Amino acid sequence: MEQFLNGLPKLAKDKHKENKTFFTKLKKKAPKQLDYLMQELHDNEFKKTDCLTCANCCKTTGPLFTDKDIQRIARHFKQKPQQFIDNYLRLDEENDYVLQSVPCTFLGADNYCSIYDVRPKACSEFPHTDRKKFQQISNLTLKNVAICPAAFNIVEEMKKRIKY
Repeated sequence: MEQFLNGLPKLAKDKHKENKTFFTKLKKKAPKQLDYLMQELHDNEFKKTDCLTCANCCKTTGPLFTDKDIQRIARHFKQKPQQFIDNYLRLDEENDYVLQSVPCTFLGADNYCSIYDVRPKACSEFPHTDRKKFQQISNLTLKNVAICPAAFNIVEEMKKRIKY
C-alpha cells in the first residue's frame, strides 16, 4: 500500500489530462445510470479497500468544518464552539474553517480517528464517489484521485465501463 501511495500523486498527474477530458465529456452527456454505476463502483471498491491501512486523506489534507460540524464536535469535547475553533481551526483564504495543520490532529498512530463518531461531514463523505449527480463534482474527484487510492481505482474502473 505504501509504495502505491508514494506513487499515487505522479500516477494521478500522469492521468490528469485523460481524466479531465473524460469528465468534460461526462458533463456534456452523462449516462442515464451514472449515479447507479458510481454507487456500484464505490461499493465494490470499498469491499476490498480498508481505509485504516491508508488514511492518506487524514495525513495530507484537511476537511472543511461546517457550523454544524463545529457545534457537534465542540459538544463532544464539552466545549463552546468558539473554544473548539480557537484550539483546532483556522479560517482559510475562502473564509472556511479548516484544521490549523495536517496531518489531522484527531488521527492516531493506528490510523483511527479519535472523533470518528462525530467527524466532519466532509470526512464521512470522503472520497465523495457515491454522491448523487456525480458529474457535478468532477473537479473534486480530479483532486481526490491524487489522495485516495480507492478514488483512483473507482475512476479507472469507471473509464473502462463508460467507453469515451
